[in-house]
Amino acid sequence: MNILFLAQRVPFPPNKGEKIRTFNQLKFLAEQKHKISVCAPIEQNEDVNYFKELADKYCENVISHELTVKPFRLIKGLLKGQALSVANFYTKRLQSKFDDLLQQECFDVVICTSSAMAEYIYRSTSIKKLKKKPMLLMDFMDLDSDKWQQYAQTSNWPMKWVYQREAKILAKYEQQITHDFDVSFFIADAEVELFNSRCSHAGKVLTMGNGMDTTAFIPATISPNNEAPVFLFTGVMDYKPNIDAVIWFVETVWPSILTKYKKARFIIAGMNPTSLVNDLTNITGIEVTGFVDDILPYYHQSDYFVAPFRLARGVQNKVLQAFACGLPVISTPMGAEGIDCTQDEHILIANSEIDFLSAAERLEDDKAFRAKIKNNALSLIHEHYSWQGKLQVLDDVLNDRL
Repeated sequence: MNILFLAQRVPFPPNKGEKIRTFNQLKFLAEQKHKISVCAPIEQNEDVNYFKELADKYCENVISHELTVKPFRLIKGLLKGQALSVANFYTKRLQSKFDDLLQQECFDVVICTSSAMAEYIYRSTSIKKLKKKPMLLMDFMDLDSDKWQQYAQTSNWPMKWVYQREAKILAKYEQQITHDFDVSFFIADAEVELFNSRCSHAGKVLTMGNGMDTTAFIPATISPNNEAPVFLFTGVMDYKPNIDAVIWFVETVWPSILTKYKKARFIIAGMNPTSLVNDLTNITGIEVTGFVDDILPYYHQSDYFVAPFRLARGVQNKVLQAFACGLPVISTPMGAEGIDCTQDEHILIANSEIDFLSAAERLEDDKAFRAKIKNNALSLIHEHYSWQGKLQVLDDVLNDRL
């Protein structure tokens, strides 16, 4: 098949959630000898080299164009009554290149990665003229309208109004997409169920979960010998759910951790930390790394991974990565959402300061329990979270088995 990915960001290198997911999809399809093309906007100068690497290794065609200045895009979207997340990734120049590509190539399938990229389908002049229309697949990944609603519930005016507006407009847009596209995907069953409960006339909506590259994320050969427990959080640190998670953990849980373990450390590893995140380094034991070339050593030098999410949708890749690295995870229920894990078998679930401290104490004091959690989580990843297994649903859709 000739398959085109309309991606909101260049899916290379696979160093953040959405890029990891899309990269593994195109890699999976390329390995099955499908012809792969990618069309995506350029957000930053480095993207140009990333597009070249992607083309050299995985793709037949790579089409890109720079986005206009972000405030201009958002103001324009606001005036037009668009969802801002849709306006944020749209440029007429890329639309023109996309339409030209549709005239030059006969695509069997177009896969959009996020609702924002559906705009290129709806505004396409070429796709309307095609005698043979491609199959249209939407990978929503997360239920973004619900994410924006969560943001609104925890924000003050004027951002509360902005988030409420985004949630309302995007919810209608998501519903329209499921009607107009052949099949749509979410990461987790819970997201599919939530979407269907809010949409009485949804189109075909399926779950396509996230997998894990167990060759890239592996346990340490030698366990760390830290004098006090080292806790880890990883992620893009200008992303609101990640910011909220670490700030809540530091403000609410960390004082109790330090009281019990005076030399404990909490490492926050990930690109683009905001000033609020960087300011956490003024607190005893907190380390903020910023961008790192290789995240694996941070998993290997830590004792426990924390996922203290209060705002989230979908599956947290970072939790799967911690499982694959043999790192016991302490998480809120939201951080474990969509992962087929069991409390006290694969993961420790905590809702409060006391819960997090109790979980840490249990792991510190009971080595047999800690080993059980580690080994069970590792087995779960290897048995149920291969990318090949998770992407079987995509293969089934392409081959008309669903």
